[in-house]
Amino acid sequence: MTAAAERTPAERKPAATRRDRTLKEPRRRERFDAVTLLTVYLVLLYAIPSNVTIDALNSLGRPSLLWGVVLMVFWTLSRLQRHYGDPRPIRQPVRFAFALLFVIALVSFTAALLRGQPADQVSPAFTALVRLMSWAGVVLVAVDGIRTMTDFVRITRRIAIAAGLLAALGILQFLTKQTIVDFFNLVPGLSSSGGGVVERGGVTRASGTAIHPLEYATTLIGAFPIVIAAAISHGFRWHHSKVMLRWWAPVAAIVISALVGVSRSAIIGFFVAAVAMIPAIPRRYRAGVVAGAVLLIAVVVAALPGLLSTTVALFTGAGTDPSTQSRVGGLDRAPEFIGASPVFGVGFGTFLPRYYIFDNAWVLMTVELGILGVAAFAGVVVSSVWSALVARRQSGHDDVRLLGYSLAVSMLAMAIMFAFFDGLSFPISAGTLFLVAGLCGSLRNIGATDAWLNAGGRPRRDLAEGARDPAADDRELRAERPRATRGREPGASGSG
Repeated sequence: MTAAAERTPAERKPAATRRDRTLKEPRRRERFDAVTLLTVYLVLLYAIPSNVTIDALNSLGRPSLLWGVVLMVFWTLSRLQRHYGDPRPIRQPVRFAFALLFVIALVSFTAALLRGQPADQVSPAFTALVRLMSWAGVVLVAVDGIRTMTDFVRITRRIAIAAGLLAALGILQFLTKQTIVDFFNLVPGLSSSGGGVVERGGVTRASGTAIHPLEYATTLIGAFPIVIAAAISHGFRWHHSKVMLRWWAPVAAIVISALVGVSRSAIIGFFVAAVAMIPAIPRRYRAGVVAGAVLLIAVVVAALPGLLSTTVALFTGAGTDPSTQSRVGGLDRAPEFIGASPVFGVGFGTFLPRYYIFDNAWVLMTVELGILGVAAFAGVVVSSVWSALVARRQSGHDDVRLLGYSLAVSMLAMAIMFAFFDGLSFPISAGTLFLVAGLCGSLRNIGATDAWLNAGGRPRRDLAEGARDPAADDRELRAERPRATRGREPGASGSG
């Protein structure tokens, strides 16, 4: 029983004013809250093809990149205008790790300019810094802007829906062998290059709104654990309803997309994410979910002649496959390029494809940012996983435990996928990774609040401004609702 449930009616009475203050005032004060801002970013990232840019801005003209910069400006202004401190400061390793990555990138960039660069490498270097600033805006707005479980559930639902729609688009591309989204070329002021559908072994490889099928696959694999979490919790409402099956539709769409993608990397990433999420499925219908997935795979293989043989050939012929040989050759040549500047690298964004294509984000990052840079990026991944798992351990609530586990799996799956292609050079995959990293940091705040409340803590006012901790208010309100209203099922925890 929570501390809120143990209070006497007299002690609970102020909850009414607390409810009014928590649910009404922020809506008037924060018309453009973090969830809304991140939702706009999500739409720009997933709905607009990543090869579409604004003509006047060239490589800086991607709408999602520009909106990320807006988020960075918004976060900076909100911090400067804030007249009160956090009533309960919580250490955020995600923020620290990303700040370290940013500083190392600046040092590497400065050193590269001081050494002198060919004219065609200066512009990509500046563009890379703007990309990093855009990702910083996403991470920081997520970490510091999403402070309540209600807001957290809102954004994760939208990620699940967006991923499902993106997967459905890929299936349509596979069936029609058309890009479907090429109408953006008709919009005045916009231009696009590359992209579209390609074939392998006579099978169409869809890419959705991504530039490359691997970018598309990595994005879906990164969202897959979140989509599964939304499905097994019925949209994080934890109660049965007539429409609960709709949350399984995105799961099915992503499974089908992974199968028809005809990619070793995608299949490996999908397998890792799917197997890792099995313990999160409640035991009472875990077998049914696994059986349903196997049945769906069998139906897809049976309906598409040649798909199974093509997929098997990807693995049996991996030793002679040009893409595999290129990746292995890249590992052999990496020390040659890393040796030019092993500590800070040759400069973020300055190692152009004309030198070599590694098809490995980790190796390319070591070349561009050096040992310190790749260690800082690994720190972002590790700190994100740590934050999500710590939140899961600290909170006794099913939603936090389930989301903590799924976000950790999401980060690990994308980190693995980045070993198969240069994920940071592709907008959708990179944007998804840093969005998930920011959500891991946000969940760390919520988990710490749960632990504090479970230990008997109460939201307290800031003496100067009368500010309250929104996460504590939100959790107390959720705890004070009757169990039937909260809709949590006994034993429906995401723990395994």
